[in-house]
Amino acid sequence: MTAVQPAPHRVPRRVPPVLLAGVVVAGMAVSAWGARDRTTWFLETVWVLVGLPLVVLTWRRFPLTGLLAGLLTAHALVLAVGGHYTYAEVPVGDWVRGTFGLDRNPYDRFGHLMQGFVPAVLVRELLSRTSPLRGSRWLAPLTVCACLAFSACFELLEWLAAEIGGHGADAFLATQGDVWDTQWDMFCALVGAVLSVLLLSRVHDRQLRALEAAQRVE
Repeated sequence: MTAVQPAPHRVPRRVPPVLLAGVVVAGMAVSAWGARDRTTWFLETVWVLVGLPLVVLTWRRFPLTGLLAGLLTAHALVLAVGGHYTYAEVPVGDWVRGTFGLDRNPYDRFGHLMQGFVPAVLVRELLSRTSPLRGSRWLAPLTVCACLAFSACFELLEWLAAEIGGHGADAFLATQGDVWDTQWDMFCALVGAVLSVLLLSRVHDRQLRALEAAQRVE
């Protein structure tokens, strides 16, 4: 009798990284065109201007999971929209404010929620692939702590921008008159990071295993 061979491990198809990079480049070009304030646009999108080339240059040596690549693309577009309009004046945020009777444009809150949600997967992927923490009970809390630390550093950068730019930095700060804006920003990032870990960890683990299998085949 012929022995039954085990089915080969199937690696799920992923969106080509070139396509995702093209989406980000197109989004950044549209965002820069006619931006309301060039300095604010740069400050809001500098993470994309630095991050995209870094991902492209390291992709062959350190390709990302499809989940992380897609989330980074979405986050880049969120930053591009905020940079184009300034966070306090994003039209969809104005619509939400008017529809639900809010006292401020909530797009800034959404941006900081993403500031925790997306980096949580980034931190989790880096720790899982470059440290002994994969599968450890410490992976989730350290991921959340790293995201909260990054959010705190970002708020310190905003404080520095306010000290240097004075009222000229108001569009970048997007406090909209809220004296607790800094605390709310960090809280939103914390909530985003916790939600990301709770909702995406299993999917992320499957993609990490699939990525490792694909690299072994190559």
